[in-house]
Amino acid sequence: MNGTTPPVIHRVTSLDLPVESWSWPFAAARRAEIDAHFAQAQRDNPQLWNGRVLLGRHPVFAGSHLTAGYFETDFASFLAWRDWGFPDRDVFNGFGMGALRCADGAFVLGEMGQHTSNAGRIYFPSGTPDLDDVRDGALDISGSVARELEEETGLVPGEYRSDPDWHCVYTGPALAMIRLLHVDMSGEALRSRIEANLALQQSPELSAIHLVRGTRDLNSAMPRFVTAFIEAQFAA
Repeated sequence: MNGTTPPVIHRVTSLDLPVESWSWPFAAARRAEIDAHFAQAQRDNPQLWNGRVLLGRHPVFAGSHLTAGYFETDFASFLAWRDWGFPDRDVFNGFGMGALRCADGAFVLGEMGQHTSNAGRIYFPSGTPDLDDVRDGALDISGSVARELEEETGLVPGEYRSDPDWHCVYTGPALAMIRLLHVDMSGEALRSRIEANLALQQSPELSAIHLVRGTRDLNSAMPRFVTAFIEAQFAA
């Protein structure tokens, strides 16, 4: 990921993420370029859709607490910002991730399908927050993780145990808020179950399921915020 800084992991127990009304200067100033960029992206991948997403500003870590403001923008502006190397460094993509860990210690990650904007990337169930993740004027990261997890894997609350805290991996442009989710089955059993669920979907987001049992299983298709988190878990 261009323009990133070495990952820093903050462990917090509470998230305060109000959604604010704010117009992104980058999106306004480069509107024509953004629209042209997205038009080309859609020609390359007709399944891309210019929906509304939420990005963050001004993250503050204080003890076991994270505060940041979020604002609404279009996916085309987010995609251009990402693809152009994050030209506005005052904005970050802050999202929740559910780190599935099985009874045998294996982590379970998904590989994004070719029709997605992150084709071939391997990471935990997650997604850039959108308006469905807003509750009472604030971003509900717990709800976002549960929603993405069910959409991508078929797992629902009650089939995993969530740790109470969050491992916030900050790289500058990205802030991955990762929560450990414990599943009482082996890695192979969970992979088989998720694969069976994907086989029932007409257009699944994931194309493959990967198990990570140690740092030797990490690879370049996994974002740095994911590998940094996994390395810290195995080190502990």
